[in-house]
Amino acid sequence: MKKNLFVLLICTLLSVSCAKDNEPNPFLIEKHHIGLLNDSTQVKELDAIFKNDSVVRYISGDEFAGAVNTIEIYEKGGKKLLDISPREALDSTSVISTVRIIDERYKTEKNISTLSTFKDIKEAYTISKVDNLINSVVVSVNEIDASFTIDKKELPGGLRYDMDAVIDPIQIPEKAKIKFFMLHW
Repeated sequence: MKKNLFVLLICTLLSVSCAKDNEPNPFLIEKHHIGLLNDSTQVKELDAIFKNDSVVRYISGDEFAGAVNTIEIYEKGGKKLLDISPREALDSTSVISTVRIIDERYKTEKNISTLSTFKDIKEAYTISKVDNLINSVVVSVNEIDASFTIDKKELPGGLRYDMDAVIDPIQIPEKAKIKFFMLHW
């Protein structure tokens, strides 16, 4: 009798611990997932996914404008977590197109977050391309469908004002901080 009870207790403990291991990390970023969001999540599912948080939708009022409405996700305490852009504006069945990571708890499998530097990105992933914009450079990483925006203030003086310059990843200082971190699906 004691053996059966002991075996039952061990099996119960194992099943409970395995169930907890299978729970997805709500702050893990992967190529096709951000926590409970994935590349096929529809706008109408956001309230259920973020049931313990606040989902804020702005309605432009002009359904014919075609502008994408950004959906903001906040913790109940008021801290902003994410900005989500659907593929189609004002369509609850639309899937998510872009997610801007705001909260530093969101991290990739290789520990990249909004607190990371260019050195961290470069050591963790292969840089696919660097785009030179007016006030920033955008570093793309195809491996996780992400783009990291770095303010041009972080660059050497000669690169800050030349929009025609082709910026090589070697020219970006390793200590350059991430301004924005976005995933594109």
